[in-house]
Amino acid sequence: MAADSDSDGIRRRLSERRALTVDRIDALSREFDGVVDASADVATDDEHDPEGATIAFERARVAALLDQARGQLLDVDAALRQVQRGDYGVCTSCGQPIPVARLEALPATRTCVNCASGRRR
Repeated sequence: MAADSDSDGIRRRLSERRALTVDRIDALSREFDGVVDASADVATDDEHDPEGATIAFERARVAALLDQARGQLLDVDAALRQVQRGDYGVCTSCGQPIPVARLEALPATRTCVNCASGRRR
């Protein structure tokens, strides 16, 4: 484990991040269902809604946030598997250690800064 020899601490932080992400997915799912339910009872013309934000826009906004949160959950789960295998903190692109500061900021990251920015090929 390149970034931190404290696998229990890493696992705990990732598990906490996972729980927060699952909670966010649940909340966004409820919000999405609420938008869909609200639009079922209203016979408005979304395209010409004078109130500003349309129901379609809200539905798309929440759906995008939900997709993003689901992607984050996949990333956290992948990081937890890396901890279990013992290769957490190693860039999946170049094989070099990921700096601890990057892992602290983005604990589920799979790449070092150079690979993430495309500077290293």
